[in-house]
Amino acid sequence: MRKLATIQKILKLEPIKNADRIEKATVLGWHLVVKKGEFKEGDLCVYFEVDSLLPQIPEFEFLASGSSPKKSFVDGKEYIGHRLKTIRLRKQVSQGLALPLSILEGKKYPKDTRKKPEYDLKEGTDVTALMGVVKWEPAIPANLSGQIKGFFPGFVPKTNEIRIQTEPQILKKYSNAKFYIAEKVDGTSCTIFLKDDELNVCSRNLNLKEGDQNTYWKVARQLKLQEKLEKIAPDIALQGELIGEKIQKNRLKIKGHKILFFSAYDMAESKYLNYQEFINICKKLDIETVPIISDNSILWETVDDMVEHATIKSKINPDTWVEGVVWRPLKEMRDEDLGRLSFKVVNPEFLLKYGE
Repeated sequence: MRKLATIQKILKLEPIKNADRIEKATVLGWHLVVKKGEFKEGDLCVYFEVDSLLPQIPEFEFLASGSSPKKSFVDGKEYIGHRLKTIRLRKQVSQGLALPLSILEGKKYPKDTRKKPEYDLKEGTDVTALMGVVKWEPAIPANLSGQIKGFFPGFVPKTNEIRIQTEPQILKKYSNAKFYIAEKVDGTSCTIFLKDDELNVCSRNLNLKEGDQNTYWKVARQLKLQEKLEKIAPDIALQGELIGEKIQKNRLKIKGHKILFFSAYDMAESKYLNYQEFINICKKLDIETVPIISDNSILWETVDDMVEHATIKSKINPDTWVEGVVWRPLKEMRDEDLGRLSFKVVNPEFLLKYGE
């Protein structure tokens, strides 16, 4: 589960031109705006990532000015709060929120019945649940919800990429590895596979029943994926991005709908296919992959360099900012702490323009 609120160190403080009351702070690989004088370099803070939905409590009321509360549904429960977005202040891009550790005073984990519990709050501690933070998720349109067959299966990994700003040590640790770079397409993820001779079509979190109005299923049938998988790759789970009309406001201006695939998982071997194996299987199945920006790259030295090279226009529609890019090694690798080595670099210009 994504750590939305953690205790982190203020690594660096820098002035912002023509700004007397704010300054630029660096936390992990993130840059954000903080109140001038509130922190010193080396101080610990509570850092809240972008797309956090912060609860409606007095400590966050300053976020309510000029914006209405947002809703998010997590595990079937509705949450209302303040969504953290990427913003620009005095020409400085700010991603996230840093607050003093004092905000944790008096807070308790939901199931902690002690009157005055004490917690070991050191650098890196996850305080997401302690602060009552959940991830903001946009509402699911009717054409993507449909009837539920079951939860997402446990034998196929969910599609979820960490952000390089959260794990900047990757750049040094894997500096000698060869990577491919794929466009992070602005849509909704889906996973398609065969199980007991039946085709299964899943959204990010659910296994969906087939229905005439369900867009996931309509595109899967149009692509004849059941017939193709049965003949060519019965043990392969395909993962891709569904894009088109009425999906994420269709910023790429796609007519109709399509799925662009980005991973193939061998269920029999419990492993993802290497890059070239993935490309080959997509060719055999006659399905389209997400745009590949490079198939022979090494990591840039800094997070800022990585972000700069992700600030580009889409290959699908060159008039539109790309949502970001995804980096994966040419040969699949697992990190002992992170799991599958795969991460995204989100384009800040996309977030500033489209992050409602």
